[in-house]
Amino acid sequence: MYVLPNPGIPAIRDNHLLRVFGLQWTAELQLGMIPEIMETFLNIKTQDGVCEAFIAYPGENGPYPAVLLYMDAFGPRPHLYEMAKMIASRGYYVLIPNLFYRTRKVPVVDLKFPVRGEDWPEAVKQIMPLIQGCSPEHVMKDTLVFLDFLAQQKLVSKVPIGMTGYCMGGRLAILASAHYPQRIAAVASFHAGNLVTDKDDSPHLLLNRIKAELYIGHADNDPSMSPDQIERLKLALERSGIKYQVELYSGAMHGFTMADLPAYNEVAFKRHWEKLFKLFEHTL
Repeated sequence: MYVLPNPGIPAIRDNHLLRVFGLQWTAELQLGMIPEIMETFLNIKTQDGVCEAFIAYPGENGPYPAVLLYMDAFGPRPHLYEMAKMIASRGYYVLIPNLFYRTRKVPVVDLKFPVRGEDWPEAVKQIMPLIQGCSPEHVMKDTLVFLDFLAQQKLVSKVPIGMTGYCMGGRLAILASAHYPQRIAAVASFHAGNLVTDKDDSPHLLLNRIKAELYIGHADNDPSMSPDQIERLKLALERSGIKYQVELYSGAMHGFTMADLPAYNEVAFKRHWEKLFKLFEHTL
């Protein structure tokens, strides 16, 4: 199913890790107060090709609960790899696949990170065709491959996994939990858009299939998830009977967890970690 290694992706930058994740966490990692994090790039074979992926996990004896991280529209890159390492430092085996592999290899955009405000129009120009070409049907088919990959890893616990997704990845993570309810125990979705639409495959219409506990963190300045959509989602969640929490991040824009994008919000980013780890601690 998979081939090692994948040498074509740039290495993680420790200075960025220090700036974004903080002096205390980086020092604890270096001093051995938390486990050394192992990281590997690999290729996962799917029915439609080869998907580039990144894994991170503690450098101690496992097994560990697995976490599948679904990317935002800018694809796998150093900031997401560092987020995966942060999750792994809490005792999880983390996988980030390139959901755009059918059309673009990593890096999926030709941009310099961090993206500046003046470069945003060009950034949007590059990501929109990628988003439009990434169908939920394809990603749901790929999700089964990723779940099977994780299930075959000796360092992964034989229990349902957790998922976290950002932007488009947040929407896809919720859809995945509806398609594979027996295999996903928890889903966190951050600044995801279009969780309520008029289409038959709208996430809010599939909530009755989900067995996972959901945490959904909305940006309060997000054109892709209006106040009306948020209220309709809350109503659907209440009717579904599943366990969930929905929160609005005041002062945060769509993309607030991404330190390499203009919308980054440090306060909201730290709060996102608190909520994510709290969810995983009691579900995985």
